[in-house]
Amino acid sequence: MNRPIARGRAAFITVLVLTAAAFFLSLLTGKYPIPPGDVFRLIAGGDSGGLAGEVFRTLRLPRTVAALLAGFGLGMAGFVYQTVFKNPLASPDIIGVASGANLGAAAAIVLSGTSAAAVTGGALAGSLLAVALVTALVRVSRLNTTATYILAGIVITSLAKALIMALKYFADEGNDLAAIEFWTMGSFGGVTPARLTAILPLFFAGILGLLLLRRQIGLMALGDDESRMLGVRLGVVRAAVLGCSTAVVASVISVTGLITFVGLVSPHIARLILKRSNFSACLFSGLAGGALLLLADSLARTLYRSELPVSILTTVVGVPFLVYFMHRNRRRVL
Repeated sequence: MNRPIARGRAAFITVLVLTAAAFFLSLLTGKYPIPPGDVFRLIAGGDSGGLAGEVFRTLRLPRTVAALLAGFGLGMAGFVYQTVFKNPLASPDIIGVASGANLGAAAAIVLSGTSAAAVTGGALAGSLLAVALVTALVRVSRLNTTATYILAGIVITSLAKALIMALKYFADEGNDLAAIEFWTMGSFGGVTPARLTAILPLFFAGILGLLLLRRQIGLMALGDDESRMLGVRLGVVRAAVLGCSTAVVASVISVTGLITFVGLVSPHIARLILKRSNFSACLFSGLAGGALLLLADSLARTLYRSELPVSILTTVVGVPFLVYFMHRNRRRVL
């Protein structure tokens, strides 16, 4: 067997095992401990009886599934943004997509309450607007460089944060203000079966779109000129890919709030391990993001007597991974 192929398969098996282990650990972790034997019985469809089964079905399992899907979606979306923008620093939070979605969700909370459908729609509208504004600012500057995208993202993120602060100022202190604070910190504490079910259609529609466009995404990684020579209609494909990845980000943020760093570090881990930048690396980035976010959420529930914002832990957990792989592959880093 070809050595790079064997190495890639071993890497995928490893990340799948790590993700499965992090998933099981998340099911065990929480203020109410559930023994491993009870978890196995509940997963198999049995009933441990009493409070353990109720906690597992209504709290622990929906939260763990949400963390896995959020990490997978943010990891894939981050890879797509870096590919489309030809920018290794592009990510849902750095180029303003996450902040735009957060602003849309906050506006929906103030205008229509905490309806899951309204918040999801607001997050999608805000994130799409953020992508459009970042792209427009780069085109106006006529400088398609890393610094331009970073500056455009900073502008949009700063504007979104200012508008969120204005919404907080006019929000009802009893209900809306607390809900907005939840979105801006990022947490899986509010995940329920109903909220998780509400965002699944949008999430899987975005993932399905990325899977259907996997060939085009792989070709876009080669460069614009090469993509055109191979028959890719860059304008249409770029819009479709950005729309799908933005739908994934919006669906995640509409439930979890702002989660940082996962969409930035996961693609770099995938490229550094697989030594390539095709769609298989995009899938690997999603799995790495899922494992990272599952681990971060487990730590958020156990490190302190009250639950910590998950974005703190994604940074603390993600930075050592990125530094390690950068050091190990320092001559081959992007």
